[in-house]
Amino acid sequence: MACAAPVDYRLDPTHSFVSFELLHFDTSTIRGRFGPLNGEVTLDREARRGRVQVVVDMAQASTGLAVLDARLREPDMLALAAHPKAYFVAERFEFDANGAVTAVRGEFTLRGQGQPLTLTAQRFRCYTSPLFRREVCGGDFEAEFLRSSFGITHSLPFVSDVVRLKLQVEAIRSAPGD
Repeated sequence: MACAAPVDYRLDPTHSFVSFELLHFDTSTIRGRFGPLNGEVTLDREARRGRVQVVVDMAQASTGLAVLDARLREPDMLALAAHPKAYFVAERFEFDANGAVTAVRGEFTLRGQGQPLTLTAQRFRCYTSPLFRREVCGGDFEAEFLRSSFGITHSLPFVSDVVRLKLQVEAIRSAPGD
């Protein structure tokens, strides 16, 4: 019986971002983006285990509207001065029969408060990159959380409590000595 071998990857900053969506007065959707994301992933597809650590620089929040971006940084919203980073750490991975990641369960820390969060894969695949000449794994993931559970209650109920996250991530296999 072959021993499973964990493989380390580093997020590719040119392909790793998180977008967010909230309903505004139940009519239109406010959208924004954070990134690039920084982080590491360890995958052991044979043993069906993994670990991920992602750091989100909250100063990178961009909605396309400078006035809204500035408002998001305030203490009653993202509290950027006190909490410049958000984190996602997970060690509970789910895989399909082919070894593709289908979900990642872990803890999301925002404004210094941690809450459970599940990222559900919409797609996941690994391939050998012709550019890097190394394996790249990635996909699109989605999650939802209540912003009030992190103490962000400004504009409720006019702006939805439910925040929908959409993550695009690609991670490059680490070379020996990286």
